[in-house]
Amino acid sequence: MGLRNRFTTGENERAQQTVFGVRKETVEGIAWSLPYLAVFSVFLVWPALKGFYMSLHNWDPFVPSESEFIGLDNYIALFNDPVFWDAMKGTIYFVVLSVPLLVLIGLGLALGVNKNVKGKRVLRAIYFSPYILTVAVVTLIWAEVYSEGYGLINYYLGFVMSNPPGWLTSTSLAMPALAFMTVWWLVGFNFVIFLAARQGVPERLYEAARLDGASTWRAFKDVTLPQMRNSILFVVIIQFILQFQVFAQPFVLTSGGPRGSTDTLVYYLYRSAFSQHQYGYGAAIGYVLVMILVVIAIINFKVIGTND
Repeated sequence: MGLRNRFTTGENERAQQTVFGVRKETVEGIAWSLPYLAVFSVFLVWPALKGFYMSLHNWDPFVPSESEFIGLDNYIALFNDPVFWDAMKGTIYFVVLSVPLLVLIGLGLALGVNKNVKGKRVLRAIYFSPYILTVAVVTLIWAEVYSEGYGLINYYLGFVMSNPPGWLTSTSLAMPALAFMTVWWLVGFNFVIFLAARQGVPERLYEAARLDGASTWRAFKDVTLPQMRNSILFVVIIQFILQFQVFAQPFVLTSGGPRGSTDTLVYYLYRSAFSQHQYGYGAAIGYVLVMILVVIAIINFKVIGTND
């Protein structure tokens, strides 16, 4: 009997072994999954269920047993709350400003650096380096850059403008300023994902396109984009989820101001729960946010279209 036949026979015998009537392979699969399922249940499923339970109560975190059950009152109050809708508009505005730039700039940088340009390794390090900074460091840096009196931007604008704008004190400029800062900070992550995806595209596809006389744009449209489709979908969904949960930027830089122009859903959740001590109301905001993110993920799958 050859080695391959003995190996196949051994695999078949192993597959036919059972433990209490259940295939041994199935038992082994469950055993290997149990540690993850335990961690997943303790740190995700249980908090999620507890959060929904809290959202149905006038929750008292110090004496939970005395929390008053109020059903859907928190959700009803939420949808009649003008501050909630202002925070929703602010969040959507931030997402619209930041996500397209994060995707397009990340893709453009990856395609540009993938070519044989001089110093591309240095450029890759420069593009990715802001991403390793913490949000606290990033906001402190940009607080100095955006400073109305001595900031870097207004310093140079002072040569051509007599009265440079207040980037974080203007109701029309504050949110775009936060979005621009976020793009600078996070685009390195998308850049790395896109660069890895581009380097995974077989060069023979581009050679075939060149033999067919395809232009650069046609090769990008018919080869690069289809081959990178899953990576693009991943980045789009991840960025929608991350940017919908924007919190630290308005919290540190603007405190939701000026006049609520940089208020967001997560920042409103934080204020409701930890400043106003409306923990049930805050939990309801969190659950509405989860539902929004689920809908966005489904729409992204439908729009970009993938069966993988």
